[in-house]
Amino acid sequence: MLIPTPRGPISAGLFRLLAGSPGDDAGAHDALRDLVGAQLPLIDDIIDDGDVQLTLFCLYELHYGGLDGVTDRWEWHPGLIALRQLLEEPFERALRDAALLSAGPGLPVSAAGLDRDAVADILFGLAAQDSGPGMSRHVAKKATLDQLREFLIHKSIYQLKEADPHTWAIPRLKGRAKAALVEIQADEYGGGRPDRMHSALFARTMRGLGLDDRYGAYVDAVPPVSLASVNMMSLFGLNRRLRGAIAGHLAIYEMTSSRPNQLYGNGFRRLGFEADVTGYFDEHVEADAVHEQIAGRDLAGGLVESEPELFADVLFGATAVMAIDARLTSHIMGAWDNDGSSLHQAVSAAAV
Repeated sequence: MLIPTPRGPISAGLFRLLAGSPGDDAGAHDALRDLVGAQLPLIDDIIDDGDVQLTLFCLYELHYGGLDGVTDRWEWHPGLIALRQLLEEPFERALRDAALLSAGPGLPVSAAGLDRDAVADILFGLAAQDSGPGMSRHVAKKATLDQLREFLIHKSIYQLKEADPHTWAIPRLKGRAKAALVEIQADEYGGGRPDRMHSALFARTMRGLGLDDRYGAYVDAVPPVSLASVNMMSLFGLNRRLRGAIAGHLAIYEMTSSRPNQLYGNGFRRLGFEADVTGYFDEHVEADAVHEQIAGRDLAGGLVESEPELFADVLFGATAVMAIDARLTSHIMGAWDNDGSSLHQAVSAAAV
């Protein structure tokens, strides 16, 4: 991924550091951590702070496809891991606070007496809650061509590497939960066919609307909450202690996917787009109707059966994704309802 434009002193400091080699200036690592320590108390809302979210996004990207011109030796550099953890702590606290508000009353506080079917039923109950404005309904019935492009730009931050954050959990699970995750991920990666990988299908959709399908091409364009929604996945996936959260996250993702994707596909068809564009959404209508059962009962439910102490984190992951996705949807719909753009930075016609 090309290095994006800094959004503040922390991301600017990180990019200066990454321009060199890990052994160039040990003092620079300490200076950057000191800067973060001074900046964090000044931030009112870390989920909506572009500097922090962009910094986290790029630190996580070192564990995925890497950053253009940056040596891979930075990936496990102790100074950068310490910096990442310094930012992760308040981010996780904010996610837990948001998850508590999203959860509502009546959820069990422990896994006592719950089998995997009961865990799945709890998650399906959460997924049935309508906690925000109807993005899928708007796309199906009203969205303009420009709004459809914005919609894809927001989604591209994750969808062009779809499934990768959840894959981190595979070696951290066992038994039924591991087998379930592998089954889901095999479909996400096209069942061995590169052209059927969900990331490849989404790239084709972007090309159909004249958008740049290179991974990370629109990082500069999206607001902090779009970055936060992807950073949440990486936080859960890259930390073994949060393996319950990534399982709950994926379960809710699958449980809330099939019907919205049907409506998204209808919205693109309404404006005259055909299967080369709608194929991504049509694929998810069928696949996720199956995946939701596997994710709810065998992945999340199987994990809780084998490790009951992870039940609270499964709920955390599920309610956190609902809270952040509702916040992102509210941001986008609020802009569109006022005939404005939901993007952080305008996308020029030359970039479309």
